[in-house]
Amino acid sequence: MLSSWIQSFRLRTLPLAAACIGMGGILAAWQNQFNPLIFGLTLLTAFLLQILSNLANDYGDSVNGADSEDRLGPSRAVQSGKISAKAMKNAMVLLAVLSLISGVLLIFKSLNTQEDWITFLALGIVSIIAAITYTVGKRPYGYMGLGDISVLFFFGILAVGGTYYLQTKDWNLDILLPALSCGLLSVGVLNLNNIRDIESDKKAGKYSIPVRLGRQKSVYYHWLILLAAWVCIMLFLFKYFNNYKNFIVLLSIPLFIINARAVLIKTVASELDPYLKQLALSTLLFVVLFGIGVLVF
Repeated sequence: MLSSWIQSFRLRTLPLAAACIGMGGILAAWQNQFNPLIFGLTLLTAFLLQILSNLANDYGDSVNGADSEDRLGPSRAVQSGKISAKAMKNAMVLLAVLSLISGVLLIFKSLNTQEDWITFLALGIVSIIAAITYTVGKRPYGYMGLGDISVLFFFGILAVGGTYYLQTKDWNLDILLPALSCGLLSVGVLNLNNIRDIESDKKAGKYSIPVRLGRQKSVYYHWLILLAAWVCIMLFLFKYFNNYKNFIVLLSIPLFIINARAVLIKTVASELDPYLKQLALSTLLFVVLFGIGVLVF
């Protein structure tokens, strides 16, 4: 039973959340305003929200039919019968409560004004709702093809920009560039997942972007996402840095080329599945190298 719960947590998705929060922390450190306690609480809250989203996806896709015997990706706990739907719903409630508690603690540790408290509390509640309603409910927005927009906002603008603001109490529009780079790479992970599940999603009425575009155009879309992420990060670096050592993030480019090629040539779901983890870990390395370039050199 414990192994089933661990599998349903989908821990392999956490490096992506760590990368996005890490980018915000790096940008705060760049401004000499990094606070380890606030960063740790932000990371904890992000992890709890990610696990909540994973549990909700397991439950919602099983109930709505996307996780059926036609699905070629890894089996899900509710669909396979390893965890009951009721137990999964209870776990979702627990994770939602834990996320809220962690978020409230973060807010009171990091923010000083009532306006900021209200704003970030509202954003936290919206994040919890978004994590659940991606696949759960009568009209889950993931089934309408809106998942990419949601990921771009929550993993990009909110995760990076919110982490930066919680540390610095300030906002710089240029922070949008690295925020969008992380958000776009996160959209890439989602798009790769949806390309893998395109046939089963189509049968279940889950109209993701790949279902709407078809596989070939979805490959081009994937390439565009990766390219746009790199354009954003390079624009930021060119604006603020001029030492070639600041551009050490370029060392991670081959990993994204490998991923882009795999999406084109790997047409069997079992062959494509490992590249979800590869892209998430590549994004984490991308952020680490960006941090080294910005903070060390």
